[in-house]
Amino acid sequence: MPAGGTRISVVIADDQDLVRAGFRMILDAQPGIEVVGEAADGVECVELARRLRPHVVLADIRMPRLDGLAVTRRLAGPGVADPLNVVVITTFDQDDYVRTALRNGACGFLLKDATPALLVEAVHAAARGDALVSPAVTVRLLKRLEQAELAAVPADAETFGLSVRELDIVRLIAVGRTNQEICDELFLSLSTVKTYLGRIQTKVGARNRVEIAAWAWEHGAVHPGR
Repeated sequence: MPAGGTRISVVIADDQDLVRAGFRMILDAQPGIEVVGEAADGVECVELARRLRPHVVLADIRMPRLDGLAVTRRLAGPGVADPLNVVVITTFDQDDYVRTALRNGACGFLLKDATPALLVEAVHAAARGDALVSPAVTVRLLKRLEQAELAAVPADAETFGLSVRELDIVRLIAVGRTNQEICDELFLSLSTVKTYLGRIQTKVGARNRVEIAAWAWEHGAVHPGR
């Protein structure tokens, strides 16, 4: 999160003028957020983001010249020395792209028809490194990452090298629970949940909660029906 009252800077990348205008109108109306640039295609987005170094990049998956997956990889992927926070804008018919976006470093997912409040929340979350995934995206998309043969086999915490409490938290993250919801469900303080999250990220090699969720589904830590 920007220090000293600095406003969160955002670059919006989408090939639809109306989408960019709508996002800008919502975000610029927030006292702590400023849209510093817009891009109509992926190449322009990468150039703009590298030049302006915004706190958050909102990137549509489907864009001309360079799609959002490639944009994410160039701005936040493995090997990027100083990665940016990229939130991928997606729709339900783009389910198959999610795994690649995660591997390319995306720190969040948002539906194009998300509410203004969720858009603002996603920007704040990305800026502070606590990525947000739209609940609808979590349930619909991340389940596609599961390996059915693994998910069908019950597994305990020891299987994954986690404590029982850590596995509880992983499973809640995988189904879209926020930190506060995890606190309420497990009767833990917010600081305790954040401490657990740090430990979990280290143990499973994840950079944020989005990658924790992907890890959970890929390794069968969450039951399909959960």
